[in-house]
Amino acid sequence: MAPWSGLWGGKAGGDAFRGTPVVVKMENPNWSISEISSPEDDDEDILAAGGRRKGGRTKNAKQIRWVLLLKAHRAAGCLASLASAAVALGGAARRRVAAGRTDAEAGVVAATGESPVVRSRFYAFIKAFLVVSLLLLAVEVAAYFNGWNLAASALALPVIGLESLYASWLRFRATYVAPGIQFLTDACVVLFLIQSADRLIQCLGCFYIHIKRIKPKPKPLALPDAEDPDAGYYPMVLVQIPMCNEKEVYQQSIAAVCNLDWPKSNFLVQVLDDSDDPLTQTLIKEEVAKWQQQGARIVYRHRLLRDGYKAGNLKSAMSCSYVRDYEFVAIFDADFQPHPDFLKRTVPHFKDNDELGLVQARWSFVNKDENLLTRLQYINLCFHFEVEQQVNGVFLNFFGFNGTAGVWRIKALEDSGGWMERTTVEDMDIAVRAHLHGWKFIFLNDVECQCELPESYEAYRKQQHRWHSGPMQLFRLCLPDIIKCKIAFWKKANLIFLFFLLRKLILPFYSFMLFCIILPMTMFVPEAELPDWVVCYIPALMSLLNILPSPKSFPFIIPYLLFENTMSVTKFNAMISGLFQLGSAYEWVVTKKSGRSSEGDLISLAPKELKHLKTGSAPNLDAVAKEQLASKKDAKKKHNRIYKKELALSMLLLTAAARSLLSKQGIHFYFLLFQGISFLLVGLDLIGEQVE
Repeated sequence: MAPWSGLWGGKAGGDAFRGTPVVVKMENPNWSISEISSPEDDDEDILAAGGRRKGGRTKNAKQIRWVLLLKAHRAAGCLASLASAAVALGGAARRRVAAGRTDAEAGVVAATGESPVVRSRFYAFIKAFLVVSLLLLAVEVAAYFNGWNLAASALALPVIGLESLYASWLRFRATYVAPGIQFLTDACVVLFLIQSADRLIQCLGCFYIHIKRIKPKPKPLALPDAEDPDAGYYPMVLVQIPMCNEKEVYQQSIAAVCNLDWPKSNFLVQVLDDSDDPLTQTLIKEEVAKWQQQGARIVYRHRLLRDGYKAGNLKSAMSCSYVRDYEFVAIFDADFQPHPDFLKRTVPHFKDNDELGLVQARWSFVNKDENLLTRLQYINLCFHFEVEQQVNGVFLNFFGFNGTAGVWRIKALEDSGGWMERTTVEDMDIAVRAHLHGWKFIFLNDVECQCELPESYEAYRKQQHRWHSGPMQLFRLCLPDIIKCKIAFWKKANLIFLFFLLRKLILPFYSFMLFCIILPMTMFVPEAELPDWVVCYIPALMSLLNILPSPKSFPFIIPYLLFENTMSVTKFNAMISGLFQLGSAYEWVVTKKSGRSSEGDLISLAPKELKHLKTGSAPNLDAVAKEQLASKKDAKKKHNRIYKKELALSMLLLTAAARSLLSKQGIHFYFLLFQGISFLLVGLDLIGEQVE
């Protein structure tokens, strides 16, 4: 390292800072000190008569000064980064407010799939609650500064004026308001503990799987015959790619599927295009024709009547006459890119296992580090696959089909009634019906299929609304069939109480009620108590369990906890819409894709993939990337928006935090403060993709 000069190193040639020369070794880029030494250290290590060292290295004042200076330099860099981030957030918030675009615009409301009636009433409830909270805060502040904090024994004494009104309010609050809030609090705490116990049991099951190294093992494939390269277990497989107006990602999915390492004569690719944009239809047709010229067995299908969304699209494709020649069907959404060996690692599990109906692979994400929103989604989905899907697959042979990256036995689909358009979660629908008919499922945690996460909060919000309204629709429809079905009682109980009620209904209900409604209410009605362990310790433990499958995300444990509570508003709203079939709960909204993995990732994987393929089986991937870049230029302009419900709840929580200061409730204050800030950031759309 070059010597420093000036203020840090002294004047060149001067004697002012002459002393022991110091060599500082640092590990870039974090400027962390690994070793400090000086030439005199070797002189100070005097050898004893027996050849042993007498003493070790010593540090003088000069070394300590260097340590302090470098620590100060690092601290200054951190402060500068925080200040820069704060300035950037402030500028983005100012631009967002100046633009005035909100989620209340007609086009946005229609695109989210939310019911306008539920939306308006829900927002009106939050606003009314906020107004009441502000009034109560004003009363409590006035009472605090006027010394009206009367003891319980003094409330019965006759007082006059405003103090009398305040004393009457205290008596009314303690007698009539507090018992109801306390009852609701206790009920939500019980639900919270039940759900936490379920989460803990699942984590213990996952730990047991890892300790015992339990893993589904397929039957070994027969070695190919030298005279017949296609000998062995290579059944007929139909591969479907349903898509709708997704010109950002169609090329990558088609290229990846056509590169699957499987005998060409034994698999056929169906591109199921439901796009209503003529330009997108033309682009996809040209892409299919390009692969057909390269020898791939691929067909293009477009429906004139686009009923039933994705379920209708898949149902229409399965009605083709040539489908009867195939035994299995693999499904990939438009942004999914299976590895070339995907079929070789999934299809063999069906061999000599006639009860197996589904093999599901896990997802991997190309853009998990794109922004804070994608990092938090990654934590959630890692837990979903690593714990929920794997544990249910190993111990129950049942889990919810993820809608993509899975292989179905076509006989299981037909036996279960095929695809139905009655809900927006057709994947969960077919999985439940197949389970009721006795089919078993396998989840492969070590087989991954590459895809991308929503990068904007608007896209993620739409996706979560569909994922949480659909299960409630399905629960209403499936409950009679589950009760009448001739399966084991414990399977019925698992479906009704765990799969639907606990994980799809109770979880969003108590998350919203406990942390967004009850906790603020207990600040204004202190007679109703919410224990500290409910507010802090148990949620922290649950967040720690959630983050264990992705240990590198541990620094995001606090943002994850706060964000999950923030998303409870959207999930609760969606759950109510689906449960009571309100408004547009049956509307399918396609999640917006960015096409992050369409250029470099596919090209970089091409040489490795082509080693397993015959010559001429893939088109020019450079042309794929160029066309993808050209299509991005025609993308519609996106905007960041203000989300009114989240903003109103942030004001409510910050108001409750101010009230908690009067009661000196430390943990409650900090939780409400940071949760209010979290709602504020989400309400201003500062957490996901920022569109300049």
